[in-house]
Amino acid sequence: MLRWDKTGEGQPARRVALLAMLTAMALVLFVVEQLIPLPVAIPGIKLGLANVVSLFAVYALGPGEAAACLAARILLGNLVCGSVSAMLYSAAGGLCCGAVLCLLVRVIPREQAWVLSILSALAHILGQCAAAAWMLGSALVLVYLPVLLLAAMGTGALTGSVVTVLLRRSALTRLFGKK
Repeated sequence: MLRWDKTGEGQPARRVALLAMLTAMALVLFVVEQLIPLPVAIPGIKLGLANVVSLFAVYALGPGEAAACLAARILLGNLVCGSVSAMLYSAAGGLCCGAVLCLLVRVIPREQAWVLSILSALAHILGQCAAAAWMLGSALVLVYLPVLLLAAMGTGALTGSVVTVLLRRSALTRLFGKK
C-alpha cells in the first residue's frame, strides 16, 4: 500500500493523475473559449481561459509538468476545434509562453502570479504574430501588434489574478509542497 506524504514526492501516479486532470480542465476551457464571441473586430484577441490552468500548473507542479499540460492542450484543443494553421499559431504562441513560464517561475513568487501571467501572455502574442508574419510572408500583420499586446496585458492580468487567488486557496499546492 502506498502512503502519501505531504510533498507528493515519490508519488508519480498521483502527479500523473493531477496532470491529466489539469490537462482535461485546460482542454475544456480552450473549447469553451472558442464558443464565446468577443465584441472586438481584431482577430487573435481571446480571454486566455485555459492559461489559468497552465499558470496554476507551473506553480503547483513545476515547469516540466506545466509544459506537458500546455503542449497537450494545444495539440488536443486544435485537433478538436481548430485547423492546421490554428495549431501552428497556437504552437508558436504556446512555445513562447511556455518558455517564459518555465524560465521565470523561479524568479516571480506565486503571490505575484499575475506578473508572470502578463509576461507569458505578451510572449504568446509575440509568438503568434511571428508565426502569422512567417505564414503570410508579410510583416503587415504586425500592424495589429500594439492592440494585441494591450489586450494581452489585460487578459494576462485577469487570468493571473484568478491564479493568484487559486494558489492561495488550493489544497493541491500544499499537497505537493509548493508554498
